[in-house]
Amino acid sequence: MPKMKVPSGSPKNLTEVLPGGVKLELVKIPAGSFLMGSNESDCEKPIHQVSVKEFYLGKYPVTQEQWQAVMGNNPSYFRDNSKNPVERVSWNACQNFCRKLSQIIGKIYRLPSEAEWEYTCRAGTQTHYYFGDDENQLGDYAWHSGNSGVKTHPVGQKKPNLWGLYDMHGNVWEWCEDQWHDNYKNAPTDGSPWIDNYSQIRVIRGGCWGSNLWYCRSASRLYDSPVDRSNSIGFRVLCESSRLS
Repeated sequence: MPKMKVPSGSPKNLTEVLPGGVKLELVKIPAGSFLMGSNESDCEKPIHQVSVKEFYLGKYPVTQEQWQAVMGNNPSYFRDNSKNPVERVSWNACQNFCRKLSQIIGKIYRLPSEAEWEYTCRAGTQTHYYFGDDENQLGDYAWHSGNSGVKTHPVGQKKPNLWGLYDMHGNVWEWCEDQWHDNYKNAPTDGSPWIDNYSQIRVIRGGCWGSNLWYCRSASRLYDSPVDRSNSIGFRVLCESSRLS
């Protein structure tokens, strides 16, 4: 089986300024290929090689102040800090956010595909977590059921992955663009979202403040209804390099 191929070089950031002067930071993710999935769960099989194009992905999950700046409200349950990730946002609401953000900024923003999300989370690794396989270290990188105090926390407080992205393990689950499939048989290999009307439910990735260590793995995946508004689910945004104006 081929090894992951990732170009060398440090990604560069893109910073957008939202209404009210609120900043949105994104990290440039290099084009490359990787082995997606794992043998730990049937829904994560088969392991398959995926190639992705360059793109920019949110350095952090979208925060409550960023959502407020774009949408004019704050639907979140945990409101003790505006830097907390926004939650209680449905997949459909996130689509509306992306459309409005695109109008404000003048670039096309969307949710990442499941492949783009895992590629970025792994950041060149093939281990359970982006820092390795030792789950005893997870508390240094993620808010999960063992250390969160049953709530979200401000983004960026834990250690980032090798490409400088934060909170990809834990804090909140993150919506992806894809429809849910029970496994990766016949999945796209070009990094595009898997949308074929197999199911209307959507993929979530990364684990959350209430997840055990298993669900915070890089390959872990679950699903939810696109209309559900859970206080454990948020998202981050992607901008395609080819769409930059």
